[in-house]
Amino acid sequence: MLYSLFEHFSNVLGARLFTYISFRAIIAGVIALLVSVFFGRFFINLLHRKNISETQRDEKLDPFNVAKKGVPTMGGIVILVAILVASLLMGKLSNVYMLLMLATTVILGALGFADDYIKTFRKNKDGLNGWVKIGGQVALGLLIGLTLRYSPLCTMNETVNTRIENNIEVVEKSPEVKSTRTTIPFFKNHNCNYADMFAFLGEENMYRAGWIFFVLLTIFVVAAVSNGANLNDGMDGMCAGNSAIIGVALIVLAYVSGSYVWADYFDVMYIPGSEELVVFLASFVGALLGFLWWNGFPAQIFMGDTGSLTIGGIIAVSAIIIHKELLIPILCGVFLMESVSVILQTQVYKFYKKRGQHVRIWKRTPLHDHFRTSVEQVLKFDPTCVIRFKGSKDLHHETKIVLRFCLVTLILAAFTILTLKIR
Repeated sequence: MLYSLFEHFSNVLGARLFTYISFRAIIAGVIALLVSVFFGRFFINLLHRKNISETQRDEKLDPFNVAKKGVPTMGGIVILVAILVASLLMGKLSNVYMLLMLATTVILGALGFADDYIKTFRKNKDGLNGWVKIGGQVALGLLIGLTLRYSPLCTMNETVNTRIENNIEVVEKSPEVKSTRTTIPFFKNHNCNYADMFAFLGEENMYRAGWIFFVLLTIFVVAAVSNGANLNDGMDGMCAGNSAIIGVALIVLAYVSGSYVWADYFDVMYIPGSEELVVFLASFVGALLGFLWWNGFPAQIFMGDTGSLTIGGIIAVSAIIIHKELLIPILCGVFLMESVSVILQTQVYKFYKKRGQHVRIWKRTPLHDHFRTSVEQVLKFDPTCVIRFKGSKDLHHETKIVLRFCLVTLILAAFTILTLKIR
């Protein structure tokens, strides 16, 4: 909005600042942080007056007797408002990637809000039907995948070379094309082309099959990361802290992909227009940092599915747009770990239950709950249960668990960025 306004007044002193990605990104991050902090205070007071609070958590399950009931929920609305306000003010709204990110925020925000509404107002702890959630994530994945396939504005240059001749910068780019290529970590001068997996279909059909695979992969990544972030949201500051770190790493990756100079230096694909993601992701990080003002221990508000589903979707779509989806298992390693722990725990429990046994891999899942749950707590509710990995007898307060998980994410984020140079 402001970008378009100042574009018309480019000759006015200082107006050209708004044409710089770095300037708009910093301002967007600050705006999102301030909106999140000040609107957060207003929203918390509103929820208290309306008596809209957490009803599902029980402090009896916490070894430190930390009370969670009565804390306002649906705080993801604060994050959404902060992101949208900052992005609409500082973003280039004609940019297709900015529009895709705004659509992601609204669609998954609405899906998460519906889930929180059912849990909070209808007192149904199961929330939105699981198939409806998956349906919404699939629809978003289709929207993203098909837009990247058919929009003439979504193109990429696989290689870019820059050099200085006679004090003039010369840029040589490969043709702008629509491609199913993606960056492979650790391998220089080599990108993965999904179409190559279908070479047996012939030259014409292999590209069609490659795009079908890309769209299906987009759907899977959106659903997987969105649900992973949702599972990670179980302790004060956990999801917001991890996601802010991931967001900073994505800012670096988006900046590199949207600059032909840095794309040449790191030998990655140049994606025209993707630099606008830097502005959106700065808003994303600012909103999360502002939310931590209220969500840090002891939390004064929970984000709920309105926030966690949206956060995961934003991370997934950002990585897909810049063709870095193969880096997600590294960058979002904590989300992956949480998801795998739940899947393995559920499948093992079902497998042994058919044989009349109660077996768990961990004391509780998602994995972060394992570290604050004692064996005695589990046996109290299930005396015949066998726990394979009991871990240390010393239990940790959630602040320590959150800090350690964030440190792991910080290491993974740094390693993800290093993969650019390792190539």
